[in-house]
Amino acid sequence: MDFLSQWRFSKKSRFSSLLAGAALLLVTALTGCGSGGDKNTQSAASTAPAASTAPSASAPASNYPKVIRIGYQKGNTLNILKAHGNLDKRLKDLGISVEWNVFPGGNNVMEALAAGQIDYGNAADGSGVFAQAGGKTFVYVGNDLPNPEGMGIMVLKDSPIQTITDLKGKKVAVIKGGNHHYLTVLALERVGLKANDVQYVYVKDASEGRAVFETKQVDALGSWDPFFATVQNDLKPVTLTDGADYSPNRTFYYSTSEFTSKYPGLVKMILEETDVSDKWANGNKEEVVKLLTQELGIDEQAIRTAVGRRTFGVEAITRDTIAPQQQLADAFHRIGLIPEKLDVSKLMPVDVPWKPNVSK
Repeated sequence: MDFLSQWRFSKKSRFSSLLAGAALLLVTALTGCGSGGDKNTQSAASTAPAASTAPSASAPASNYPKVIRIGYQKGNTLNILKAHGNLDKRLKDLGISVEWNVFPGGNNVMEALAAGQIDYGNAADGSGVFAQAGGKTFVYVGNDLPNPEGMGIMVLKDSPIQTITDLKGKKVAVIKGGNHHYLTVLALERVGLKANDVQYVYVKDASEGRAVFETKQVDALGSWDPFFATVQNDLKPVTLTDGADYSPNRTFYYSTSEFTSKYPGLVKMILEETDVSDKWANGNKEEVVKLLTQELGIDEQAIRTAVGRRTFGVEAITRDTIAPQQQLADAFHRIGLIPEKLDVSKLMPVDVPWKPNVSK
C-alpha cells in the first residue's frame, strides 16, 4: 500500500472510531435518562447533602429517625405536651414516634442527654450550668417564659425571722444548685450578707426539704413550684421573698449536638408544638390543674396556685436569655459550687436553623 493509500485508510479508521465513541456516549446518556432507578441513583449522587448538612422540616420522612426520645419530669411543660398529644400527632404524619422518658429531676435529664439515652429534654437553669461544668456536651435550644414567682424562701409562721437579713447564722434547707438555692444567694448578697453567713442544709428532694422545715430542724426553706405552693397552702408560712426582681427562673430545652446538627427541622417542630400546648394550657388552666394533680399526686389547690401564677410559652434563645444564665454560672463559681468560670454562650447559639416561630 502506498503512502497516500495508508493515509486515507488511517483517516477513515479514526473517523470510524470517533463515530463509535459518540454512539457509545449517546447510548449511555439515553440509558441514564430512561431508567427511573438510574435517574434516582444519579440524582442522589449529585444532589445529596454532605453528612454535616441538616435536613429541613420539609425533608422527606425517610431522612428522619423512626423514634425521637424525649426526657421530661412530671409536672413540667413537656408533661403537658405529652398529655395534650399534638406533637405525637404531627410526628406520626412523618412516620416518627415519640418515646417519652420520665425522670425525677433536671440533673437526671441532663445525665441521660449526655449519655445519649435521650435526644431532647428540659430542665432548670442550674441543671444546665452544672452539666456544662461537668464537661457534658449539649445545646440549649429554647426556653420557657420566665417564672420568678414560682420559687421562694419561707419561714414558719411562728418564726422570729422576719427579713432576709435575719437569716444570718441560721439554717436554710435547699437542694444544692437548685433555682431556690440561687435565689437565696442573690437575696443574701443584696442585703450585704455572704453565702457562708448562713448554714445550708442540703436535701435530696422537695419532700425531705419540707420534712426538715416542718419539724424545725432548719430555720428556713427554699423551694420551687409546685412544692413551694404546697408548703404555702398547707403550712401557711411567711414568704420572705419570691424570685421577682432576682432571677427570671427559666426552664430550658436542651438537645444533643448530634440531634440538632442532623435534625434542626425536628427541633424547631418540637419547640413550636410545645408552644401550641403551652398556649392551650394558658387558656385551659383548670384542665392543666387536673392533669398535674393526677400526675404529681399533690393537693389540687396547691397545683391551682402554682399554675395560676405562671404564664406558659416558648421563647428562642437570645442575648437577653444568655445574660442571666451567665450571672447564675458566675454566682455558682463565686460561692464554690462549680470549680471553674464558665462561658455559657458556647452552648447557647442564637442564630440557629431551629429557631421557632412563636408569638407572645
